[in-house]
Amino acid sequence: MSDTRQSWRDRLAAVCGRAESTVTKLFLAAVFGLGLLAQFVRPIGDALQDKVYLGGALLTVVGYMLYSEVRRLNAAHTTQRDNQEALDQLVRRLENEVQRLNTLLRPRGGEGVTPSKLEEEFKEALEAGGEVRLTAMGFTGETFAVPLKNILQSLEPDPLRTVSLRVLVPDFTKEIEIPGQVGPGGEISDAPDFREHLRHQIAQHESSLRSQTGRMTVRRRGTLKVEFRVLHMSPSLKLYFINDDVVYEGIYDKLDLRPDPSNTALAADDGNLLDLIGYESLLTRWSLDGGDHARAIVRRRREFFETLWNVAHELT
Repeated sequence: MSDTRQSWRDRLAAVCGRAESTVTKLFLAAVFGLGLLAQFVRPIGDALQDKVYLGGALLTVVGYMLYSEVRRLNAAHTTQRDNQEALDQLVRRLENEVQRLNTLLRPRGGEGVTPSKLEEEFKEALEAGGEVRLTAMGFTGETFAVPLKNILQSLEPDPLRTVSLRVLVPDFTKEIEIPGQVGPGGEISDAPDFREHLRHQIAQHESSLRSQTGRMTVRRRGTLKVEFRVLHMSPSLKLYFINDDVVYEGIYDKLDLRPDPSNTALAADDGNLLDLIGYESLLTRWSLDGGDHARAIVRRRREFFETLWNVAHELT
């Protein structure tokens, strides 16, 4: 019943508002017409010439109408402003709720996660747009380049997006023992053919990312910069940075001893190629919003990587 009364009051207010507007327009039109007639029809002009009080009354009525219209406009503006403020508050509450849910869904600092979580955060950062800096240090860059290529190809247009990719990998142009070759007596030595195979893999990953540079521009997805550097080191640690805020770290925690396909010696049947496996290993996520300890980890890992990056040289 209360809803019905409210509905009738709203309808009555709307009718009165329209009627008031119509009456106001008719009255002002009548005053204008009367004044115009008084200018050209002398009897009417003479009749109105001495009607000082009547003119004052008419001015008062016109002033009241103008005052009412100003109040109506102010009330409408106030209502619009209140509605805008309410909408802004609602948007802020929704944004805070989304951030809270994201915090709950993301792993806590120091918690082990699978590489799929890293790929999800790569995608989230790239879809957000703006300036995105993604950095990796690993074996051949496979776990970085392969998912990123797919993510870059699926991005929505955003000409203002800028993406910078940096990858640091071992320099397999130089001799190295791990990965390497295990002899019959258990000694470890360099495996030149396997190193060449790894160099070929790295070149493919670099090429696959660089191929997205032109595609990003043509499809108005933003600009892309790709840089690979190499350093003479054994691949034991993997690091992934998302801007300067988040770092994922892990190790190549599995050794694979298998036959070397390039070795035609009979001893190859026993398996003498020592390789590192880490694509299934868990990663540990640290972020600046994870407390003092997490912030210290992020800072130290970033300093560590930048030191290596600065002494590395470009992939040739």
